[in-house]
Amino acid sequence: MRATLLYGAGDVRVEDVPDPKLKLPTDAIVRVLRACICGSDLWPYASKPSSDHGDRIGHEFLGVVEETGAEVSGLAPGDVVVAPFVWADNTCDFCTEGLQPSCRHGGMWGAGDVDGGQGEAVRVPQAAGTLVKLPVGEDAALLPSLLTLSDVFPTGHHCAVTAGVDQRTSVTVIGDGAVGLSAVLAAKRLGAERIILMGRHTDRTDLGREFGATEVVAERGEEGVAKVRDLTGGDGTHRVLECVGTKPALETAFGVAREGGVISRVGVPQYEEGPMGFETMFFRNITLTGGVAPARAYIDELLPDVLDGKIEPGKVFDRTVGLDEVPDGYRAMADREALKVMVRP
Repeated sequence: MRATLLYGAGDVRVEDVPDPKLKLPTDAIVRVLRACICGSDLWPYASKPSSDHGDRIGHEFLGVVEETGAEVSGLAPGDVVVAPFVWADNTCDFCTEGLQPSCRHGGMWGAGDVDGGQGEAVRVPQAAGTLVKLPVGEDAALLPSLLTLSDVFPTGHHCAVTAGVDQRTSVTVIGDGAVGLSAVLAAKRLGAERIILMGRHTDRTDLGREFGATEVVAERGEEGVAKVRDLTGGDGTHRVLECVGTKPALETAFGVAREGGVISRVGVPQYEEGPMGFETMFFRNITLTGGVAPARAYIDELLPDVLDGKIEPGKVFDRTVGLDEVPDGYRAMADREALKVMVRP
């Protein structure tokens, strides 16, 4: 089959790889209908040292079950399923606590001998605990929005949930990428009436307004902080959703947070130290939370609203490519020519 491999910074190739086969009785084989490129894929795309050996990549996909191992229950060939961005048994103590990324028997796509999602098919370990059956056909119009349940929308939702967003809280979202826009949609879904989106790409912030943003701040750094504080009578907002992952974004988050507020960060951190000292955080009673989203824990909650059309998180996809065009998809996202690229093998 054909699959995507990353050989180094800027070096993405689509090559022939061995067809996936069942290795354990808990495995399933899934033929990929849709996959996508994640903003977090751009970090290794920008920095991975060159290698003679390409690494499989991709952790967001949905598809059709083709084969199941003898111990897989609840799934059958022909089922349309979505896979969260980590695989997990969904039965260990961490999973039952809603921490599937910490599953004692789970792992990451594209690691070791596990397939990446950006390919024609995937061997899914712990299939019964990982895959979520979808009540749709292979050509359903809802596939883009259902695909977001693998990662990007649950990540935005996790940011809003861990921050404690509700109808009584004002919110600032930092970042107009797909996760930031998903966080806007999640905050609106949780009842927030005032959502300030910090971003400067008009096509993206327009979608942010459609998703529920009430104001947009294009300025960055100290100027951006001043603008948010001006909009909020000098106080800042109760909740801040940091969806970028850089140190300047975290500094901005502390700058726009209201005293006693909560900052949730879900952007993959590209720093080791942050502004968490006495005056910045401690004296102001600022809470810092967030982390890796347990997508599997949220899918059952979010799925009905997607199926009913109450929310359309799939609008974050603004470009679709075939599998052989995946390298162009990476380039487009890295160059900010595309918000989020969907892959149709």
